[in-house]
Amino acid sequence: MHKLPNIPALVEGILEGDRARLARGITLVESRAVKHRPLARELMQAILPHSGGAIRVGLTGTPGAGKSTFIEALGLYLCGLGKKVAVLAVDPSSSVTGGSILGDKTRMEELCREPNAFIRPSPSGRSLGGVAARTREALLLCEAAGYDVILVETVGVGQSETAVRTMTDFFLLLQIAGGGDELQGIKKGVIELADAIVVNKADGDNKVRANQARVEFARIMQVLHPFTPGWKPQALACSALEKQGMEAIWEMILRFSEELKESGVFEQRRREQNIDWFRSLLQQSVFERFADEHKERISSIESAVAQGELPVSNALDQLLNEA
Repeated sequence: MHKLPNIPALVEGILEGDRARLARGITLVESRAVKHRPLARELMQAILPHSGGAIRVGLTGTPGAGKSTFIEALGLYLCGLGKKVAVLAVDPSSSVTGGSILGDKTRMEELCREPNAFIRPSPSGRSLGGVAARTREALLLCEAAGYDVILVETVGVGQSETAVRTMTDFFLLLQIAGGGDELQGIKKGVIELADAIVVNKADGDNKVRANQARVEFARIMQVLHPFTPGWKPQALACSALEKQGMEAIWEMILRFSEELKESGVFEQRRREQNIDWFRSLLQQSVFERFADEHKERISSIESAVAQGELPVSNALDQLLNEA
């Protein structure tokens, strides 16, 4: 981004649903350049009153569960209903270049051609939680652009995946039938966060096994304490490849949204998400400022730690006491 963007024009384009300007807006808020920070703040302040109207759906799953195929099938179904769908697909970052592999966009070819869909692959970088550092800002920008449903795909399954729970309304765990042990490859903590488990690939010879897995997951979720107050976690089966089961999944998400809005839990969760967002940015900013102010001392202590001359816990205490 060589030329600094005109923020009023950028805002106008985003509010009109211009996908090119929306993409530029997300690029701006993702930028680490110091000169872009005040512009990004101005952009977010301007679009904030126009955000908040979408249903935010987080999606995670074990490798091979077919997340991209599932998102494309659900996205196409929603577009067929007249909905505008945004997909924030977080790609694993290259450990060498730090860039995104951008595989998701190539795997969702059919959805890419849909005029009411917007797909944004972003590198996860060093961010914990399997989501890009600025996913929350991107989410608000998509809402301001008029998207009705925001699908946030995260990287893999793991304890750090819980970060997506703090920025979405509905959290969906995608799974496949697996060799008798349906908990294989899944951490209990992730299941406890899920509002629904969807068993994918319920087609062909695998259909019976997938439905058996669905029954087993339903049994497991009955004994777990639900993460969302007033909502009983569901277990469903689908075939993303054959685009079967999308209607039932969407109806479940709508029912979830309606019930939570009636009880007041929906708005309370949105308020809690904003607080969590503030705290995560505060933590990041304090760390970056501290690291910058004590760069030389940190480098010296890191050297001592690397050489085995100083225990890590002692090094941290020493650094904080000297600061």
